[in-house]
Amino acid sequence: MQSRDHFLGTPLDALLAPGEASDGFAASRTLLQRVVAEVPAYRTLLAEAAIDPATIGSPADFRLLPLLTKDNYVRRFPLDQLLKGGRANGDFFAVSSGSTGEPTFWPRGAADEYPIAARFEQVFRDAFAAHEKTTLAVVCFALGTWVGGMFTTFCLRALAEKGYRVMIATPGNKPDEILRTVERLAPQFEQTVLLGYPPFLKEVIDAGIARDGFDWAKHDIRLVLAGEVFSETWRDLVAERVGARDILGFAASLYGTADAGVLAQETPLSVAIRRFVSARPDLARDIFGETRMPTLCQYDPTNRYFETVDGTLAFSGDNGVPLIRYHIADRGGIMPCAEMLRRLGEAGFSPEGAGVSHHRRQPFVWVFGRANFTISYFGANIFPETVSLGLEQPEICDFATGKFVMEVKEGIGAKPAFALAVELAHGIAPVPEIADKAADSVLAVLRRLNSEFANYVPVDLQRPVVTLYPQGHPDYFPVGVKHRYSR
Repeated sequence: MQSRDHFLGTPLDALLAPGEASDGFAASRTLLQRVVAEVPAYRTLLAEAAIDPATIGSPADFRLLPLLTKDNYVRRFPLDQLLKGGRANGDFFAVSSGSTGEPTFWPRGAADEYPIAARFEQVFRDAFAAHEKTTLAVVCFALGTWVGGMFTTFCLRALAEKGYRVMIATPGNKPDEILRTVERLAPQFEQTVLLGYPPFLKEVIDAGIARDGFDWAKHDIRLVLAGEVFSETWRDLVAERVGARDILGFAASLYGTADAGVLAQETPLSVAIRRFVSARPDLARDIFGETRMPTLCQYDPTNRYFETVDGTLAFSGDNGVPLIRYHIADRGGIMPCAEMLRRLGEAGFSPEGAGVSHHRRQPFVWVFGRANFTISYFGANIFPETVSLGLEQPEICDFATGKFVMEVKEGIGAKPAFALAVELAHGIAPVPEIADKAADSVLAVLRRLNSEFANYVPVDLQRPVVTLYPQGHPDYFPVGVKHRYSR
């Protein structure tokens, strides 16, 4: 298998070198030619648009190609028309979460995963030094048809196959099994990596702290996270709870999707930049276009070729279903490494000064949280990331899990209200003092970071109406399903 041999036989530096030296367009154009030759559905789409693929010779020409979506491409054509050669060539299906609609089944094969395993290798080598340490990798994503658990496990096995001293355990999203696994196995390894959804991993960490005799600090804990934007305050909070010492190499967030695997990953450099910018709202607006913080990653443009479309992201890449200009529609942006460092340098940032001794010159991509979790209140958009930051402040973080549901309720006191359901940490009683602390903390962060909120919403209606709920409350915080932050 060509992709397997290439991944296993090529050192990481050589795997990533092409993407550090080019913008990736040549690779995307080669992919276009292959897709035109091999994928019946794409040929049909170009014919309907009267586009001759032979005329696509520059990035500007490439942008004339149609944007693909689930509706106009994936759901329109039968499966065999979407695959290379018009026939199934994978061996399993990855299923999207369906958080914005009907779940989608994506055929994939081992040949599609080895190139993505390089994203995991970059995290495990550059951030975790797993080439030098014995590593227990605990997969805490849900197992089953959903993409996270099975996909992650395959990529980790590819690392072990390449020679990394990584051993994998797959308890899935079962807190008791995760803690049992760590208690039994982690003492035999130099470090332990938990891979999962950020709010869930925080719940597991808090459950371990509450367990007699359990000490996270003994196990050199690292995290690989996916599925949600989190703040640098959250990173600090969780790092403190597990006794992590290297904040830049403690946790790495992946930007991934069932559609095409892992698209990009946090690196020590991107974490250092994010921490620098998060303390400077004006600089955040200058770089990212907003004061709220996105997930900031680096990516290999020869593997996933990103474009921006009216402030949203599209990408091209090879998969079980090859995708050309697939409009994932996440809000975000891209920037070459040299430009990012130049602009940050003008604000006083340097990699060396931030503690980054070595970094790769990959371009950056950033992505904000999903817009479907945003609510509008008196014309001001309230983003879940900002509310999360309010619940992560020292005065409230020990009382709440970090999960919440926000909604605009009409008729409370005859006026609209910003209502906030907050999940309490285990063993915490729902007393008014905690609700007051949560409301005050969230209000302070919203006024500081959300100028629309501060100026559009009447002052007497800005303070959220907080209701406290125990962990796992079925109305707002049901167990075992992907959490939704708004109604």
